[in-house]
Amino acid sequence: MTARSITDRLGGLAFGGDYNPEQWDEPVWKEDEELMRRAGVNLATLGVFSWALLEPEEGRYDFTWLDAHIERLHANGVAVDLATPTASPPPWFTLAHPEALAVTADGTRLVHGSRDTYCLASPAYRSAARRIAAALAERYGDHPALALWHVHNEYGTLCWCDQAAAAFRVWLRARHGSLDALNEAWGTAFWSQRYTSWEQILPPRATQYHKNPGQTVDFHRFWADEIIAAYCEQRDAIREHSDRPVTTNLMLPYDLRLNVWAFARELDVVSSDQYPDANGLDGAAHAAYYADRSRSLAGGRPWLLMEQGTSTVYDGDQVIGKEPGDVLRHSLGHIARGSEGALFFQWRQSRAGAETWHSAMLPHAGPDSRIFREVTRTGEAVAALGELAGSTVTAQAAVLDDPDAMWALEADGLPSSRLGYHAPLAGAHRALWDAGVTADFAHPEHELSRYRLVIAPSLFLLSDKGAENLRRYVEGGGTLLVQHATGYVDDRMHARLGGYPAAPLREALGIRVEEHRPLRTQERITLSDGSHGTVWSEALRAEGAETLATYTHGMLADSPALTRHRFGTGQGWYLSTLLDDADYGALVGRLLKEAGVEPELPGLPSGVEAVTRHAADGRRWHVLLNHTEGTVPLPNPAHDLLTGGAAHELPPGACAVLRGH
Repeated sequence: MTARSITDRLGGLAFGGDYNPEQWDEPVWKEDEELMRRAGVNLATLGVFSWALLEPEEGRYDFTWLDAHIERLHANGVAVDLATPTASPPPWFTLAHPEALAVTADGTRLVHGSRDTYCLASPAYRSAARRIAAALAERYGDHPALALWHVHNEYGTLCWCDQAAAAFRVWLRARHGSLDALNEAWGTAFWSQRYTSWEQILPPRATQYHKNPGQTVDFHRFWADEIIAAYCEQRDAIREHSDRPVTTNLMLPYDLRLNVWAFARELDVVSSDQYPDANGLDGAAHAAYYADRSRSLAGGRPWLLMEQGTSTVYDGDQVIGKEPGDVLRHSLGHIARGSEGALFFQWRQSRAGAETWHSAMLPHAGPDSRIFREVTRTGEAVAALGELAGSTVTAQAAVLDDPDAMWALEADGLPSSRLGYHAPLAGAHRALWDAGVTADFAHPEHELSRYRLVIAPSLFLLSDKGAENLRRYVEGGGTLLVQHATGYVDDRMHARLGGYPAAPLREALGIRVEEHRPLRTQERITLSDGSHGTVWSEALRAEGAETLATYTHGMLADSPALTRHRFGTGQGWYLSTLLDDADYGALVGRLLKEAGVEPELPGLPSGVEAVTRHAADGRRWHVLLNHTEGTVPLPNPAHDLLTGGAAHELPPGACAVLRGH
């Protein structure tokens, strides 16, 4: 069963969110029924954090309350996304199995009293998780209200305990095969770290000084695989009793503990959560970044926005509200980019507990509030877009994303602590978004020939296979932009010898980096074309490439900073510093022009987002979101699904979904 079958079951796109009726009493439930109808809710997620109620003591399950709420929702036309509650073990479990509590890298054993307090490598925890997943599936697997299974919640908790250490050693044996191979991979000849038995190997716990970088990256890889294995155990237990699709909600894009490409392949439906860290255009771009990553992980399959906050913006150490209209704009922004609906955390704002102040569809202020009016308006809009179900989004540009490269930048002893991973990815995506171009994300080893432009913003670690793949992409006619500090190490965290990046990629770029020179915190350099760089610079030699801009001062004066190399039938560009946003946007604009990539809908002003969804039968829809304060005339007026009439212009802050010609 796929996301398409979910929308078939719902009769349209999904709208709703996490529902926690156990926090309330019967009069509130009655009000919920009426208000859900008013808001257009057709899917509710149940049971995410309900383990203590579902299994009040080990081995004794009580589903009475859940039975009642599933039946009540079903009677009111609301389908159920039923969760396994394993992200929050109850107190009785941690007291009965203290060895299953998580231990931090410095040796602190955590206690219950929050969520995610468990070691995912603990046999007791894994067994309990499988049991409750199977019990739920056996009871509800073929219930007519059930549309989707929701395993766990936002996987990503790590542990450094002895149980994790034992599992890590098992994983290392399978990966490396022998201690000799492991010692070679980790470079243990340095600092007298050579291992002579598997039992000597520990997780990268707190140490006196730098931890071994190969060990660090392998520990991340281990946990990424362990998380997938834990998910698959629950999924398979569910599948024994149910044919409904199974998913888990990925916390994108800051999924620091996951191999999202491998994880997505195990999901029947890719689903994700999105919480912005800014308002205005930045918030809209953030939503597009999340959505494009989710769609890319789905690999052509439909996907679903599982969580968003109705009025939640994480601004440093405080949580601020969204601007008026953003509930609709952000929801439609995800639907535009392929989501089969828009769900929220949560339906009704909690009156007590750790997330009392987390926003919800129905706030503390009740239905007579701006938030609920915006939710109701959004529900009406989503209900009008049922014909989009199953349609897809295509992209002409891609940003490269590799979890190994992300984990490599967490290693100790790097030349600069400012070589970030997600910020360069977001910067590349933002430049494409500002240019009106829809972008995919792709792994450097993926087939890339369908893209006219590919950007590699942060691949400090690059495998031999990835380097060769990028070389072939350029040779075959693609336009590739590679940014600073790329391909410095291979997939064992061994430095590339003979210059950076890896030899096949150097061939495509026509350059060789000889020396890296990180910049001081406030240092800003000027290039010969007038652009400005920060964070990083490099001494590189052009070996066939054309120099387009040079450094203007210091020891790198007159040496190449930006190059272009015509290789095969394509072009390999190399940028050896981190440009200011405006300068970087101008460079990406130049690359788009050279690669022949046009905006999604040419003629729209900056700040108007446009994405096209395509159906297999040739139909298409243009989703337009006006993030500006001005009225925008539409170049090609068309029927608007949101209003039911012809749209000739887009008012300030307005949205339209136009049937294409």
